[in-house]
Amino acid sequence: DAIRQAANRQDLHVRAAVHVGEVEIVGSDLRGVAVHEAARLMEQAPEDEIIVSETTRALASTSGLGFEDRGSHALKGFPGEWRLFAYRGEVQPQ
Repeated sequence: DAIRQAANRQDLHVRAAVHVGEVEIVGSDLRGVAVHEAARLMEQAPEDEIIVSETTRALASTSGLGFEDRGSHALKGFPGEWRLFAYRGEVQPQ
């Protein structure tokens, strides 16, 4: 989120995605299905938004971070629908 805010101050816009999964490190490259899934998630991110997978949101459920449901999406090259969420920052305790 800090990167997004800093970019906006320079009139730049970013899009990002966060996903969790196994990757293989080969030299300085990352490989694996999770890498491709994350790339497809990023394609769904509008300007200045951070999109996360349902897996990521579930793993962060006790972190105090807030997410907004963005609905189900088809991701090119992957079967079925993926439920996506937009990161909304830290949730204030009530």
